[in-house]
Amino acid sequence: MIIDFHTHMFPDKIAGRTLDYLSGIFGASPFADGTYTGLCNSMGKGAVDISIALPAVTKVSQVASINRFASAYTEGPVISFGGIHPECENYKEILKEIKNLGLKGIKLHPDYQDMYFDNIRYERIIDAASELGLITVVHAGVDPKCPEDVHCTPEMVRKVLDDVKPEKLVLAHMGGNEMWDDVERYLVGQNVYFDTGVILNTMPQEQFLRIVHMHGADRILFGTDSPWADQKNFVALLEHVPLTEEEKAAIFSENAKKLLGI
Repeated sequence: MIIDFHTHMFPDKIAGRTLDYLSGIFGASPFADGTYTGLCNSMGKGAVDISIALPAVTKVSQVASINRFASAYTEGPVISFGGIHPECENYKEILKEIKNLGLKGIKLHPDYQDMYFDNIRYERIIDAASELGLITVVHAGVDPKCPEDVHCTPEMVRKVLDDVKPEKLVLAHMGGNEMWDDVERYLVGQNVYFDTGVILNTMPQEQFLRIVHMHGADRILFGTDSPWADQKNFVALLEHVPLTEEEKAAIFSENAKKLLGI
């Protein structure tokens, strides 16, 4: 079984212009069209059984509509998480509603939400989400939107871990995109998960293996960042990494199944 813990999709009516906008920021073309159907087609090519869709809320006014869209995908081949913005004053009520909608977690993106991850507002949201048993996924490390102003560094994450002690925090891009030396310095061995979103063809394999072995394969989640990575290619990349079959099974699906309770 293969579970992709890091994908994105958008309502059909806005998917095209959303990807056009993001393509301009990333300087790259997507590998799928950003819709539910496009994601399912990509999954079929890559033999991916389940994809976790992660919405990014960039404005408080988007919260209700994004979570309404997400609530249609609580089971099946695509499972969507909910979204919340750190400036939401009624964050506890929103998180309870996300839980009541049957969503299993939330996604935070400090760069697009224009707030540093160690801000008390994020700590409060993560703490409340943890109390509800929700998974929190956060973009970590460098992002093309503002590469010189990283809003979620490994050092910031370490402060949040020390302050809040969340049970189900997932850091995208192996703990901090392009900041993996600091991941090793501050985060390896801590109670936190890393996903492999968009890094399997950029991160030095020696460092990837070292982090997997030092942090533990039981806290690594396979992720692609589709449509910004090709799911079929990323499945093949991980399959060819020199890990044991047990480690690969844990990363491809077993860790995700435990987190998701499926």
